Amino acid sequence: MQKIKTGIYGGSFNPIHNGHIAIAKRMLEEAGLDEIWLIVSPQNPLKAAGSLLDDQLRLDMTQRALAPYPQLTASDYEFRLPRPSYMWHTLQHLSADYPDREFTLLIGADNWAVFDRWYHASDIIAHYPIAIYPRTGSPIDTDTLPPSVHLYDTGLYDISSTEVREKVARGEDVSQLVPKEILKDVNLHYGQQ
Repeated sequence: MQKIKTGIYGGSFNPIHNGHIAIAKRMLEEAGLDEIWLIVSPQNPLKAAGSLLDDQLRLDMTQRALAPYPQLTASDYEFRLPRPSYMWHTLQHLSADYPDREFTLLIGADNWAVFDRWYHASDIIAHYPIAIYPRTGSPIDTDTLPPSVHLYDTGLYDISSTEVREKVARGEDVSQLVPKEILKDVNLHYGQQ
């Protein structure tokens, strides 16, 4: 039986924005995936924990933002795992819990540049395909990529969650940066920080 090809797109999604969704939609096509799970991370080991909005609020906004896209799913899977959230642990647990799926890790070129700092980086490379999407300022030499790692031309989406939070804090309009389904909540929650 052929396994379902599932992309794993981890992130804080603090908040989710139109760039995340555009990349995920392109990766479905470019990497030949059946679906993508956006794993809302309770704590990224390489990021400071202090600036994160509540886990449940980020999950709720991500779920509502993805509602129009049936192949994209917001997941709270890491909420039940030990913290900080190491992707190696997440992938191992996912593989055990969902043997009907073949998981591919989706990361930005900026993350690939520091991938050697990831917990069990060589194990991830050895056991899972990795699909990289380009990021401004993070060039990748495709000749140096391991056989299981591929760079896909998704286009560049120069939006960041940090930019969204900073604009909201300054009272600026972010309606072009975040899905309309969550605009009100983004302004409410990040305007108070």
